[in-house]
Amino acid sequence: MAVAVLVVNYRAYPALARCLASLMLWLGPDDEVAVVDWVSDAQALDPVRARFPGVRWVPRVDNRGFAAGVNLAAAATTAPTLLLLNPDSVVEGPVVRGLERWLADHPRCAVAGPQVLDADGQVQASARRFPGVTTALGGRTSWLTRRFPGNWFARRNLVTTVEGGHQVVDWLAGSCLATPRAVFAALGGLDEGFFLYWEDADYGRRATNRGYECHYVPAVGAVRHTGGESSAHAPVRSIRAFHHSAARLFWKHAGLARLCAPLVWLGLWLRGEVKVAAARLRT
Repeated sequence: MAVAVLVVNYRAYPALARCLASLMLWLGPDDEVAVVDWVSDAQALDPVRARFPGVRWVPRVDNRGFAAGVNLAAAATTAPTLLLLNPDSVVEGPVVRGLERWLADHPRCAVAGPQVLDADGQVQASARRFPGVTTALGGRTSWLTRRFPGNWFARRNLVTTVEGGHQVVDWLAGSCLATPRAVFAALGGLDEGFFLYWEDADYGRRATNRGYECHYVPAVGAVRHTGGESSAHAPVRSIRAFHHSAARLFWKHAGLARLCAPLVWLGLWLRGEVKVAAARLRT
């Protein structure tokens, strides 16, 4: 058994070095690590490459986004289990082996994720319900959730704790999730039409449409995810990518609700531009 850890980096070199240092403590001799480095900066990358010579580096001059990076990293490896890991994450337990064993023991499970912590140790809502009308109020980044995290809408959309070891959920955040390579191949990998954000929700939806399950498994260990290390280098583009990807996710899976698409798209565009204006004021 072996795991291929897939990392997509964009200008987050100090965080990437910390991530890889934490990861190496938990890898076996047959495990693989592939890092796709978008808009690669040789001066910044070379010291990291020197520290981790066993990593398969895929430096690129372009930037095709997170989903395309994951697909490139998967193509550079051969292990039967894939583990997506953000470069601004630190592995704090036996997550790699735990998720590998979980997938092997649960053949209906196509996506498994550990507990994810914020930088301050708070449990991050990495396990979620598929987006719907209530997500506008109870999503992870909504105003209501930030001000009143225990509100009913947030409790419906976000899973932060679980009793009894695991819970079946709609999807798991791509900051850290494991999936069998066979399932990944059958689904065609991540949808590269999502430049950034929501490709993980789409993957979970496509997997469950095939009869698979997504499992939140906090008992296998934790990953501490700072978040925003890469998007900070392009905040406006990241905000717009978030809302564009949300619109794409809606259109792709909405069915008859597509009749509401103009209103959904207008709402997402307005929300995005408000956040763009706020980001520009902060800089």
